[in-house]
Amino acid sequence: MTVGIIAQIILVMLLWAACFPLITVGIEFAPHLTFATLRAFLAGAALIIVALALRQPLPKSRRIWTMLAIVGAGATSLGFLGMFHAAEFVSPGIATVVANTQPLLAAGLAGIILKEQLTALGKAGLALGFMGILVITSPQILTGGQENYILGVAYIVLAALGVTVSNVVIKRIAGNVDALMAMGLQLLIGSVPLAIVAWATEEPTTIRWTLPFVGALLVLSLFGSALVYWLWFSVLEKAPLNRANAFSFLIPIFGLAMGALFYGETLGWMQIAGIVLAILGVVLVTRRGTKPARTAG
Repeated sequence: MTVGIIAQIILVMLLWAACFPLITVGIEFAPHLTFATLRAFLAGAALIIVALALRQPLPKSRRIWTMLAIVGAGATSLGFLGMFHAAEFVSPGIATVVANTQPLLAAGLAGIILKEQLTALGKAGLALGFMGILVITSPQILTGGQENYILGVAYIVLAALGVTVSNVVIKRIAGNVDALMAMGLQLLIGSVPLAIVAWATEEPTTIRWTLPFVGALLVLSLFGSALVYWLWFSVLEKAPLNRANAFSFLIPIFGLAMGALFYGETLGWMQIAGIVLAILGVVLVTRRGTKPARTAG
């Protein structure tokens, strides 16, 4: 991968890491799924408006529409549903560990569907990266004890599976449809099930439209969703999924850095050791971590 692609991937992971504190702000003023629905809808609408302004066409193939529906259901509906609800039941440490099984799941699925095979170096890199996440979050894991723990883990697994399938599907259609239009449509499609569940289980009218809520919603929608998905789609047009996905291990590291910079949080030696392992894992996967893939149909 080129330096430009790597920089683009790192920006994606940095923006994703910045989403978590903004979600924490937003759910104080709105029901969880209502907030998630608004985020997805605004992000999708923004991308579609830009795509139409640039005269990008709507997809004509039924296959592409089907693929976009799968991405919307996986990345947006299941992804947002799982992660927003999981926060009620499990600690951030547990959530981080389970969510970071996604690159491991994607590696297996990419091998089957995309014919992307990991080298021994790549497998070692994924293992090291996941081990680093375990080390980083071990203090939080050991002090768990929440009720409904299994339900919380189930929500995160649901989100991880949805994102895994979506990433593989995005890789399949990358280059065959405009990135702005594709990601805008999947966000709008994914917002529909979220809206239905939110309407059935929550009170959407209880939103408090404060300045912090509106600010968090706009930043999450425009930068943490619209920009991120467009950048990620663009990355997968040029890079193997397994190599790009390994950078997901950087998300909790960026989260720790933001905590230290903005909230005065300190890093213990275990967290520093975990950071080193996770970065080493990413480097191993990035440097010849995959075998040349046969063209996926």
